[in-house]
Parts: sequence; C-alpha cells; structure tokens
Amino acid sequence: MFTTLWSAAVDANFAVVVVPGIAEDVAATMKYADRYNVPFLAVNRAHGTASALSNVYNGIEIYIHALNSIEIAENGESALMGGGTYQDQVVNYLAAYGKVTSTGACGCVGMMGPGLGGGFGRFQGYFGLVLDNIIDMNVVLADGSMVTVSESSKSDLYWGMRGAGHNFGIVTSFNYKIYDQPVVTWFVETMIFTGDKLEKFFELLNILGANGTQPVGLTTYTVFAMSPEVSPTEPVIVLLLEYAGTESEAEPLYAPFLSLGPVVATNVTVPYTGVAHASGSGVEDFVCQNSDLSWKLYPVGALVYNITTNRQIYSLFSKMINDNPEFNNSVVQFEGYSLQGMKAVDPASTAYAHRADNLLLSYALVYPPKKSLDAIANKYGYHARSILHAGEPGRPLNTYVNYASSDETLEELYGYEPWRLARLRALKQKYDPQGKFDFYAPINP
Repeated sequence: MFTTLWSAAVDANFAVVVVPGIAEDVAATMKYADRYNVPFLAVNRAHGTASALSNVYNGIEIYIHALNSIEIAENGESALMGGGTYQDQVVNYLAAYGKVTSTGACGCVGMMGPGLGGGFGRFQGYFGLVLDNIIDMNVVLADGSMVTVSESSKSDLYWGMRGAGHNFGIVTSFNYKIYDQPVVTWFVETMIFTGDKLEKFFELLNILGANGTQPVGLTTYTVFAMSPEVSPTEPVIVLLLEYAGTESEAEPLYAPFLSLGPVVATNVTVPYTGVAHASGSGVEDFVCQNSDLSWKLYPVGALVYNITTNRQIYSLFSKMINDNPEFNNSVVQFEGYSLQGMKAVDPASTAYAHRADNLLLSYALVYPPKKSLDAIANKYGYHARSILHAGEPGRPLNTYVNYASSDETLEELYGYEPWRLARLRALKQKYDPQGKFDFYAPINP
C-alpha cells in the first residue's frame, strides 16, 4: 500500500519504506542514503505523473504522512504544520477555529507537494498561491543536515524552495499564514453542455474571466469528458462554477450559462469544508482514489480561452476516445481561478515564474496500466499540448511544474528570464551538487 503511487504509469522501484515519526528520522534516513549512495524519494499523498519518478531504482521511499501535526499560533495568524499534512485535513482543522488559508483544490493532495511548485486553489484570489503563504520551512538537505529556511535564514534557498523546492530538500514542517474566513457559505453550480455549444460557452467564459480579473472567490473548472447518458460518442462540456458567497450573489455569474441551455444544471450551497466534494475533488471521489490507473498530464499556461483551438482540442479528444475506448475516463481540463492575490506578489520574489498566466489548461489522460497505452497517451498528449500552445500566438510555452510529464524544458517549467535559471542552477550546485533530488523536474547544475 505504501509504495502505490497515484499514477500506475509511474513505476518507482523501492527496496524499503521508511515511515518517519519525527524530523530527525528523516535526517537519519537521508544520512544513510547519502553515505551508501542509495536513491530516495519523499512521498506524501502520491500525486504526481512525471515519468522521471520511475528512475528511482532499489531506492528508499520516505513516507512522510505521519508528520501531519497542526498547531495554530497564539495570535491566530499562522499555524505550524507538519510536512505530511494534506489539503482536506488542513481545511477541516482550520474551519473548527473559523480560519482558512490557501490550499490546492483537490482534497487528497498534500500541502507541500503542490506548495513547493506553486499551489493553485480557491482562495488564491484572496491570499495568493500556497507558496506565497509559507513563512518558514524546516528542511532536511541531501546530506541529512537540518536547516530552517526563511527570509532571514538561508534566504537564497527560501527563494528557490518556493517554486522549485522539490530540487533541494524534504520539508518536515513549516509555518504558514492563516486567515479569518472571509465568507461562511460557498455556492457550487454544475452544468453539462453538448459540444455544439462550445463556441458560445467559451465566449461566456472569456467574458467572465475578464482577462484574469474575474471576481475574487470565483473559480471555474471546465472539462471535456465522456458522458454516455448524454452521448455515447461525443464528449460533453462540464462546467463547475464555485463562488465564495450565496446563490443570490452568484446568480449574475452563472445566469448567462443557464441561458445557453445546459442539458443538466444542478447546484448546492455548502460550507467551505464541502466544496471539494461538491466539485468532485474530495478525498472520497474518483480523482483521489488509488484506482490502479495510469494518469498523465500535459499542461499549458494561457491568458484567455482560444475558441478555435479549443474546438480543435474537442475534436482531437473525441477522436482519441472513439479510436481508443480505454481512455474514456480521460478529460481535458480548463482551470480558471481568481488571481488578485497571486498577481499582487512580486514575480521576482519567488522561483515561481508564471504569474502572468491567467488560466491553466491540461490534457489529462486516464487509462489502464498497460505499457502499450503509454505511447498512445504521449502521442495524443503532446499533440494536444501543441494545439493548446498554438492558441497563445506570440507567447512561449509555459508548463505548470506540478503537472509536469518530464519532457519539458527548464525554461518551460521555471521561466525564460536568464537570471532565473542562473540563480536556480547556482542553488542546485550549492545545496544538491550530486543531484540527489533529481527525480522530479530536476535543475541540472
């Protein structure tokens, strides 16, 4: 069970599993691995699809889920969290004290896995990305040494950990900003449209997104997916509209989509603790289960929805499913979060490089774990990514590191400014010169 990763396409080979109970256990394990040159991988909630994770051979899995304590500071403005905490745990714990914070959108995913690469979520319009809320981190480096990383302690590493942290160390605990909850209830509207509504649908989404200035507290999550109840051969368009407020407050936002004529329209009003499940991304939902399936993601950052290329993607997705029914659980994802909190942060202040992007698009393939299907997945995934990128004329290809598939360039993952890569390479040479942390989107010195 411990060695089952989220995607069966990732075939890490572990000789032993270590379950640390305290930070010193992580340090001792790392010292052993360093002394005997044994590869290792820190695992929490096992959410990752990068094929390079399969390069761990006869390695040590450091399963840090037991490092999951949460302690709110006396002033109520921060909390000390263990490196093994996960989103739903944090959301529910803080809710009992009337608090919230930035987390990822998927309830089962760890805090620090996504946080070290960015961390998109429903509160980022209010508070920024997950990494924007990290005050300090207790980190074990490749040689087993334990350090505190903050603005005043190893500030160079503090910059690099927030955006490329999986290259440098294992976070055993971190101090994190928390906030009084800005709203009590959330409204979630679910609509399903047939493919003939695609052009008008994305016109409405572009109006709602307002080129990255959609209302604070609004998240739109759209997928192309198969729904045999609606059509056995053609994908449907599913819209999840989540809003931090009441139904009456959300009505002006979702009413234009209702006027478009969905074949299904349902809604629910829930506390924030129920939003993930209401949107199909809770710990009990399909995306969070160890379902022995292969998952592969091919991400693209975008400014607006290109309606022409989205139609091309729809056609490609339809052809892929009809020609290869084993991919029928796959989706195409269009994620639109409120961005004000994220955009308010100086882009140079962290290693995360893609703050100019307004949208996150990804071709997300789900299929039985067969090697013969991996090549088909890559064929369609790379082609889809090229189409999505073509919808951004004049812009370089930006790829979200937390969705990485392992073929991306450093520029695509970490930014095109030469100073960024120079700084990251220098940090890699300083803190991990032997490349011990090279199994996920590595920065080669």
